[in-house]
Amino acid sequence: MSDEQRIPTPDPPIRDLGYILNHLGEERAGYHGAVAPPLVQSSIFAFPTVAEMRLGFADEYAAHLYTRGNNPTVAILRKKVAALEGAEDCLAFASGAAAMAAAVFASVRAGDHVLCIAKPYSWTRGLLRDLLPKFGVSTSFVDGTDVANFENAIQAGTRLIVLESPNTMTYEQQDLAAVAVLARRHGLRTICDNSFATPLNQSPIAQGIDLVVHSATKYLNGHSDVVAGMLCGSEAILREVFKGPYMTFGAILSPHDAWLMIRGLRTLAVRMERVAASTARVLAYVEAHPKIRRVYHPQASTSEQADLSHRQLKRASGLLSIDIDTDDVAAVERFCNALRRFLMTVSWGGYESLAFPVCAVFPAGATVRVTPIPLSLVRLSIGLEDADDLIADLDQALARV
Repeated sequence: MSDEQRIPTPDPPIRDLGYILNHLGEERAGYHGAVAPPLVQSSIFAFPTVAEMRLGFADEYAAHLYTRGNNPTVAILRKKVAALEGAEDCLAFASGAAAMAAAVFASVRAGDHVLCIAKPYSWTRGLLRDLLPKFGVSTSFVDGTDVANFENAIQAGTRLIVLESPNTMTYEQQDLAAVAVLARRHGLRTICDNSFATPLNQSPIAQGIDLVVHSATKYLNGHSDVVAGMLCGSEAILREVFKGPYMTFGAILSPHDAWLMIRGLRTLAVRMERVAASTARVLAYVEAHPKIRRVYHPQASTSEQADLSHRQLKRASGLLSIDIDTDDVAAVERFCNALRRFLMTVSWGGYESLAFPVCAVFPAGATVRVTPIPLSLVRLSIGLEDADDLIADLDQALARV
């Protein structure tokens, strides 16, 4: 197999953020000195001899044989995200849900048992609660804010712990280092969704977690134009994933989307700095507003995990949820409909500020307290707009409540 068709083995972890985002994996001498990497929009790769093609089949994890396995543009992205997470390697998927599903399917078999936090991302919950039982795998959902709850829920068949710290609606955290110690003691694998924090603000692998998942649709891409997922970990585990659900399910990231993500990563550091600064100001405003019952954010004054946030999160991101002080869903709708600088939509983590009202998921006429998460809750994602403009927009909208 030629050198051009083999993905380089991972280098030791690189701590130079600017180098990772702007240069790592970009062998410019190989493509005429172009500053932007090429988009290798090819489904297949040719070999000069049968012998070299045979070597490609022997190790598709490392070879550029077929883009369902590897592609040169995707390989650049993989190397950057792995370095950001301090991981040996990374696989790129068509969505964060696909990355989580592949990680879970590669870690369990019929008869196994999984532990998961009580309020994971909805599609993670659906995977564990609704899909895995069809294959003989059961799941217990536990309050992950106390590591003792995981230990008390371990069964003879437990093989996996699924974490999401912080989660994406109410931002409960898990003590990753403590869970990792517990998991190693019992021979369990751990997976953590790190989408909220990004690798810049939290390092699960450094805390002992085995696999890290990202909905790269969010901050890693940052421009609301790509749906993607990343899975980081040791090469040994990722080879298991690659041989099983990655190649079998085929939920891969396209070269074009990888190319867009490489472009998006260039500004990750400056975007997260701006988001953090604006979020601090918005957080202070909503915490003081009389029409807001409670604010959910790892750095909120009412957070019960302030010590863990200080120890585990370098800096929180721009997701926060506000519980509007009303039992009238129509009042929540008036607030949301009045927003002008916040786009009302799903997802988060792009350049634009967003609002996601929980009540939109339920039929009109539902009452505020029908669910564990009240219908008066609105999740906000703070983008790159001026903080004064965002606060003014929230102020005029809250006047409608």
